[in-house]
Amino acid sequence: MQTHSKVSIVAIVAVTSFMGTFLISAVNISLPAIESHFEMNAIALSWVITSFLLSNAMFLLPAGRWADLTGVKRMFKLGVLLFALFSIASGLSSSGWWLIFFRFLQGSGAALTSTTGPAILVLAFPQSSRGKVLGIAVSAVYLGLASGPFIGGMLTQLYGWRSVFYVASLLGIFSAIVALAFLGKDETKADSSTKKIDLKGTALYMPGLVALIYGASQMPALTGWLLMGFGILALIFFWKLESRSPNPVIDTKLFTKNRLFAYSNLASLINYSATFAIVFLLSIYLQKTKALSPSEAGTILVAQPIMMALFSPLAGRLSDRIQPRFLTTIGMVICTLGLIGFAFVNASTPVWLIVVNLLWLGSGFGLFSSPNMNTIMSAVNRTQYGLASGTAATGRVIGQIVSMTVVAVLFSMTIGNQVLKNIDDQQFIDIIRAGFIIFSVMNLFGIYFSYYRGQVQRD
Repeated sequence: MQTHSKVSIVAIVAVTSFMGTFLISAVNISLPAIESHFEMNAIALSWVITSFLLSNAMFLLPAGRWADLTGVKRMFKLGVLLFALFSIASGLSSSGWWLIFFRFLQGSGAALTSTTGPAILVLAFPQSSRGKVLGIAVSAVYLGLASGPFIGGMLTQLYGWRSVFYVASLLGIFSAIVALAFLGKDETKADSSTKKIDLKGTALYMPGLVALIYGASQMPALTGWLLMGFGILALIFFWKLESRSPNPVIDTKLFTKNRLFAYSNLASLINYSATFAIVFLLSIYLQKTKALSPSEAGTILVAQPIMMALFSPLAGRLSDRIQPRFLTTIGMVICTLGLIGFAFVNASTPVWLIVVNLLWLGSGFGLFSSPNMNTIMSAVNRTQYGLASGTAATGRVIGQIVSMTVVAVLFSMTIGNQVLKNIDDQQFIDIIRAGFIIFSVMNLFGIYFSYYRGQVQRD
């Protein structure tokens, strides 16, 4: 493959990796303007974010398997086109419910690019370069997280919240043009008769996931518990059905027979579950307790993703030379210590100490992420790259949802339906402390899975 084609492939995957996280962080900044425009209540407003994440979680695994059977490049191009189309539709939404609906469809396009992007990189580059190019893609993810609050806030203030979706659609259109021009076609498989997929499992997986996530948002009400129970049962039956299917959506043997793959995915799920809500909690803390402006709070919070973006390419290159589990375990330990540090936060904690701990956490997460992705992709064969990247992306999204669910349950059990600005500062700090204690304990289990995953076999 020619050098310019390889550069184009890295650029396309990096831009699409940037798009998803940029949109999540930018829309978070735009939520007050969206709420004011459509007069949405708090629950409906939360679904502007949740619908996107839920769609991601629902489609990543089926799309990964479908991509392995029909072609990862074809699936990637479809995902970019869907993302661009429904970004425009989101910006043109006439009501809050239409916005939620289009965000859900937008999330399906993002799922297709997320599940195929790493697979395309792995197919295009030799194993000796995988860590480097995967590190670039992960770095783009963190650049999206870092730039979203700044760019999203500026766009919302100058041109309104709809402009955030229009900019996202321009990125999608650019990626689609470059993908169609440079990505090329998938290799033709010799045996087309193997292109089958059993959708019975998907019929359990998707509604089960919806019930589980929506039920968690309704806790501690009885309806929430019942929905979560149904969701858990549906996912258990999905697993059993997939284990017996000759053409499953997910190869369960990857988890039962491949410890390297299974432990790497569990470590990723735990790490995202323990760290995703950091920005949410600290954003409120800095603005409510410390009385900082949104722009000042955003300037402080950018410290974490900047360190992620700086460390991810370096860690990716190192994981090509040494066993990734050593880097990931160090990263998990650093993250755990940072989470423990935030468990001691109070009203008098100096801002500079918050920044230092965010820098510390960001470096730990950067050391963990790209070597962990390198391990996941190296633990499977060429025919399973789409499934492997889809599984990793699904774990990331579910981890994000778990993290926010922990926070939602803490709020529900302590302050109920009260508005945050009306509660006592000390009560809110107690919630923050409880959250970070829970996240610290969760991450301790991640250290175990990270270290005991086993060794990557080099070619």
